[in-house]
Amino acid sequence: MKVIELSIPGLFLIKPDLFKDERGYFLETYNHYRYQDFLVKEMNFVQDNMSYSRYGTIRGLHFQKEPYAQAKLVRCTAGKIKDVAVDIRKNSPTFAQYIYVELSGEEQYQLFIPRGFAHGFSVLSQFAIVEYKCDEYYQKSADSGIRFNDPDLDIDWNIPNELIIISDKDKNYPFLSEL
Repeated sequence: MKVIELSIPGLFLIKPDLFKDERGYFLETYNHYRYQDFLVKEMNFVQDNMSYSRYGTIRGLHFQKEPYAQAKLVRCTAGKIKDVAVDIRKNSPTFAQYIYVELSGEEQYQLFIPRGFAHGFSVLSQFAIVEYKCDEYYQKSADSGIRFNDPDLDIDWNIPNELIIISDKDKNYPFLSEL
């Protein structure tokens, strides 16, 4: 496994060892002891989520308000996505900055997103299955987000505007400056 810290501290791209042969492939998707070498030591994932989405779908930018903020370990098990994490920690030197990575079922890379980030993705392939671990349970009362097309963030989701599929909820989140 290769672990790369990205340009915003605390964000990690994880490239697992993928063992391929004529039958297909095998990989270890999570090992508590190996991941604790670079993740927060006391982290305990408590919930796994999965979504199936078709091309053009944008999900996000989602986060949970304190005290229910979530760290996430995201992977795309089928298809390809552009995965985005926006720093929303008010006292952070990288506040309002974001990173993106492409995750695919072919490569099986993972993105670790610590608490204090909004998260979203766009589907670049015909469909995508995305799975992610969370270190806090979902709380409807803490559910929040940032509008996907916030002009201050200016995220290019790599989807033509006329092909974007997005929920009304995600379409109507406030801009980051309004939070």
